[in-house]
Amino acid sequence: MSRIIISAAIRGAHKIVNKCAETLYQARDKYGENQEIGFPNTAYYLPIIYSLMGVKIEKIKDAVPVMERCKSLLPPVPAEKHYLPYLGPGLDAGLATLMAEEIFEAIRYLTDPGFYTGGEEVIEKGAANIWLGAAEDTIFRKRGIEFVDGSAPGFAAIVGSAPSVQEAVDLVLDYQKKNLYIFCAARDIEGKTSVPEQLLEAGVQIGWPTRIVPFSPDISGAVFALGFANRAAMAFGGVKPGAALKMLLYNKDRIFAFVNALSTISDEWYANAAGCINWGFPTITNQDIPQVLPTGICTYEHVVSNVPMSEISQKSIEVRGLKVQVTHIDIPVNFGAAFEGERVRKDDLYAECGGGKTQAVELVTSKRMEEVEDGKVEVIGPDLPDLPKDKIPVRLPLAVVVEVAGRNFQPDFEPILERQIHHLVNYAQGIMHIGQRDIAWYRIGKSAVEKGFTLKHIGVILHAKFHQDFGAIFDKCQIKIYTEKDKVDEITKQARVVYRDRDARVENMRDETTDIYYSCTLCQSFAPNHVCVVSPERTGLCGAYNWMDCKASYEINPTGPNQPIEKGETIDEKLGQWKGVNDFVFKASRQAVAAYNFYSLVYDPMT
Repeated sequence: MSRIIISAAIRGAHKIVNKCAETLYQARDKYGENQEIGFPNTAYYLPIIYSLMGVKIEKIKDAVPVMERCKSLLPPVPAEKHYLPYLGPGLDAGLATLMAEEIFEAIRYLTDPGFYTGGEEVIEKGAANIWLGAAEDTIFRKRGIEFVDGSAPGFAAIVGSAPSVQEAVDLVLDYQKKNLYIFCAARDIEGKTSVPEQLLEAGVQIGWPTRIVPFSPDISGAVFALGFANRAAMAFGGVKPGAALKMLLYNKDRIFAFVNALSTISDEWYANAAGCINWGFPTITNQDIPQVLPTGICTYEHVVSNVPMSEISQKSIEVRGLKVQVTHIDIPVNFGAAFEGERVRKDDLYAECGGGKTQAVELVTSKRMEEVEDGKVEVIGPDLPDLPKDKIPVRLPLAVVVEVAGRNFQPDFEPILERQIHHLVNYAQGIMHIGQRDIAWYRIGKSAVEKGFTLKHIGVILHAKFHQDFGAIFDKCQIKIYTEKDKVDEITKQARVVYRDRDARVENMRDETTDIYYSCTLCQSFAPNHVCVVSPERTGLCGAYNWMDCKASYEINPTGPNQPIEKGETIDEKLGQWKGVNDFVFKASRQAVAAYNFYSLVYDPMT
């Protein structure tokens, strides 16, 4: 753990807790210990304290012992020659910071009731007060459920201001496209501006309806974001108040949030960031600060720095382990399984790639995370609008290269994704696709081109559908489409080497040397007692799924139709029968099939 970061966080925690304690005691002296305090219109009291400690703070006197607990959590500030402050004291300091700040914000509602506006209306340029403060329960119930049902995969907690207005707009727009909420707190440490103020300057509407929530101009407003997450855990996740460990684990595993610190970071900001690590929420920043790369509390890294503004969105999503949900496929033609069987006839043909007329090749390959920009689609060479209109139908060489990156992605998954290109491209109305690998064949109809379809839209389709259908096994995907003959020939040559290596890998696998087979129960939707078992040398009866397919399917959907089976003791080596397989089949067939053989059509065949 970085000595600089932990030392700064502990220093900041001391400053914040002392300031908050002084505010509390001054309020007690002025209003009396029985004065009611809290956030408006909520049944969750002060939600961070209530969820972690089970303490209901309703009056000033209720907050005093909690503030004393915050003081007791503070570790001493590390000495200059103490080179290894541990993570634990830093996390304690962060937790003390957040609980003290929550009490401070409750006192602010008492002493300055007009500081926050509340409400759910859209905020536009020229608004007198843009800061919303804590979400009331009516807003929380409406918005919090989105974090549970998946319509909001998480939130970005942004503090400070971007280097420029346009960079603030670009960053927030990128998060909006990914359906994230953007929770904002704290102007830059000079007090000049903040991301929500930069957005308003650019004419962007902010507020709950646009998922850009300006909580507070102060760093203490971070508690509104974390409190919102904890309320979601209590209301929708069944976590009881006071179950601190369950609360923090729920947030780590279910609320995919992270912090973006976009300007100079003070000790107080470090303290709040340390507090967020308790929730499993990492910090990603464009600032030049030390990094905390080892995993531990967070899913992956804890602090990642020096990220360019143009890359901070993708890096944040990668570090948090957030799976991007692409709900809209931005193409000009209709898209769906109903169009898969459509044919593009000779008279309707605008452009043709492959099919013996030219070379067409498809390749899915894995890359390192830093080599892939999610959603990037490039066409290298002429696209359909660039082709001469007097030579229709046009015949073009084509190479579709999909580059995939993911922390859990395995090379064995490459051919699985590659095989999906066939039916995914066919889902586009007016597009016909046949074949795969280096014998692919594309036929693009005149009607599709008239509506604006281009080769680039093939990449848009693949990016969206791969994320929708296979997002569990990768994080980022970019597509390169080549139409220059020399480049297509070069990629075809490279692809054939990859195909040969893949085939050799599968061909060298033997049933005898493989201990894990896979079930396939896809057909149980219409044949409820039917169970196939897939081994390296034997596909399912339909022939559509091999062992690699089933392995990938299990990785994508661990509760799906393809389950691993330990084959266990060999009963008959010649006919191909194993005890583990029989036990699984008997159970999965609802006791209809007690045993079967892999290698016989006469004695108990797999039918």
